[in-house]
This record gives sequence, structure tokens and C-alpha cells, in this order.
Amino acid sequence: MITPDRTALLVMGAIFLATIIRSTFGFGEALVSVPLLALVVPVEIAAPVAVLASITIALIAVVQDWRHIHLRSASWLVLSTLAGIPLGLWLLKAVPESIVKGGLAVVIAAFSTYSMVSKHKSELKNEKLSWIFGFAAGIMGGAYGMNGPPLVIYGSLRKWSPQHFRATLQGYFLPASLVGMFGYWVAGLWTASVTRLYLLALPAIVVATFLGRVINRSMNAMQFLFYVHAGLILIGCALLWQSIPK
Repeated sequence: MITPDRTALLVMGAIFLATIIRSTFGFGEALVSVPLLALVVPVEIAAPVAVLASITIALIAVVQDWRHIHLRSASWLVLSTLAGIPLGLWLLKAVPESIVKGGLAVVIAAFSTYSMVSKHKSELKNEKLSWIFGFAAGIMGGAYGMNGPPLVIYGSLRKWSPQHFRATLQGYFLPASLVGMFGYWVAGLWTASVTRLYLLALPAIVVATFLGRVINRSMNAMQFLFYVHAGLILIGCALLWQSIPK
């Protein structure tokens, strides 16, 4: 039996691990935090706690590294994401989940596999196509709450340094997470239990955010992109597994 004190410790551990991943690479915590938190608390508590942690991580990163944020790219990504969310919500209702997740899994895994093995590296020279990736992020976010992969693909195509990559994604996730938390508040899911668990995990979030920043700055561009694409392949595999009828 999981006691309240043990629950809090498990929540802190899950958030700490997810925060290191997010602070190091700028994305990826969604694969860790919500599934682990859902093992010890209901999903309607786990999801808002994860979003509050996301807001905190992004806020600290933006304050620390605002000079590394590509503001034009971040702005276009946020605006186009908002435009894509309604289509994502429609897909959630109209198209079988297995088809959408399976298709996304193949695209994400194929792109990252190609990027890791190909000698000819594709590159976007400017942010003119950023709206396409932001729109795709909105679709994935509206459908499954997973808007990170298109943004990561965009950042890798722009050949951002690890510092610019991390900072720009946090500049995107801060307003996006604030909107998401507002939605939870409107839906009545921001409860006293959510706030309590978040406050208990706050010291772990702060420590892990600074630790992730140190790890991020210790990697060169080639190492960073390798780990980014490896993370995308894991996301693609996870989506593909979820798309298989059980």
C-alpha cells in the first residue's frame, strides 16, 4: 500500500527525472513524468502537476538564457500551434487513434533514423517554414498532448546549438504550458492536491533544472543532435506501441 508520504516521494522522484531530461534537451519529459506519476496518483492529478512543473522549468530557463532564444522562431511556433490545436481536437474525435499515432510514429522515427545515418544533412536556413512545424505541433498537442516532436525536428533542421535549442524550446513551452494550465483551471482540475504535490516537488524541479543546464552546456553540437534524434526514435517507438490494438 502506498502511503501519502511515500506518494509524495515517488512524485518528487518522477518529476526530478523528467525535469533533468527536459532541462537538458528542451523536450521529452512528457514520456517520463505523466506515465510515472499516473502509477501513484490519478491521471487528472498527474497531468496538471506535470504542466506546473513544465511552466517552472521553462520560466527558469527563459530567465537564465533569454539571450539564446530565437524570438522570431519561438513566436511563429507558438502562433501556428494555436492554429493547429482545433484540427488536433477534431482528429482526436474523428480519426481512429491507432491510425494517427501509427502514422506519426513512422514519420518521426523515419526522420530521425535518416538524420542519424545520412551523410547529407538537411538544413533550414531561416524561419520561413516554422509555421508548418508549429501547426503540426498544435495538431499533436490538441490530439494527444504531445506537441514536442515537430518542434524538435524543426530545431534540428535549423542546426541550433545545444544552448539555442534548449532556450528556444523553453521560450515556446512557457506560453504553451500557461495556456494548458489555464485549461485545467477552467475544467476544475487544478485542485489543492495538485498544488500540494507541485510545491513538495518544487525543490527537486529547481535542482534538476540547474543540473540539466549544466549537462546541456557540456555537450557539443554533434553529441547533442545524436541524443535528440535517439530521443525522437524512442518517442516514435512509444507511439507505435500505443497504436497497436491490444
